[in-house]
Amino acid sequence: MKAMILAAGFGKRLLPLTENLPKPLLKVGDQTLIERNINYLIKSGFSEIVINASHHGDLLMEHVNNIFPGHNILFSIEEKPLGTGGGILNALEIVGDETFLVMNSDIFHNIDITHLPKDIEAAHLIGVSNPGHNPNGDFKINDNIVEITKGSNNLTWSGISIINPVIFKENSFESKTFNMWDTVLPKYISSKKVTAHASSEFWIDVGTPERLNLANRVYNDKN
Repeated sequence: MKAMILAAGFGKRLLPLTENLPKPLLKVGDQTLIERNINYLIKSGFSEIVINASHHGDLLMEHVNNIFPGHNILFSIEEKPLGTGGGILNALEIVGDETFLVMNSDIFHNIDITHLPKDIEAAHLIGVSNPGHNPNGDFKINDNIVEITKGSNNLTWSGISIINPVIFKENSFESKTFNMWDTVLPKYISSKKVTAHASSEFWIDVGTPERLNLANRVYNDKN
């Protein structure tokens, strides 16, 4: 199974840190976020990795190529960030026709990704307990099926999913720039074709300066 890391965003919530640096090159401890997540994928058995790049993409690609020479890592270039959905759609020729793992580049985690389902209709999500910055959650699970209720849901999307590319190929999109959660998945969640499981393992969404500092404090405490 191939893996794709979403790494093309502007990282606006992390300004001014991301003004002259792509978000995936921010560090937790002694490693950049992208380096940590590539190493985690390789350790978990993923030998083919696709990374989308846009904002300061030249810096990102140079960094990855310097640290991982000889590894099967390909880049999907975007002239401007296309969002989580648009980025995947743009990379489908590289990713191919088989199900693949998608991971956000801005997570610091220890989630087990070695035993994920491969035969899925649409998508399989990994959920985590709601963090303080998302108290109402994103979804809940009923008999392994994703459901969304108005108000409160007990799980937050970890940023790790298994995607069947058919959900992009059998739909048309008004714009090349779109978010997967808002545009692609609702149709399949409504028809009960999106499965999920919950992880209790360590996870931080490093999306703001405060949470980047938290990740570094946790790293320092563990080391």
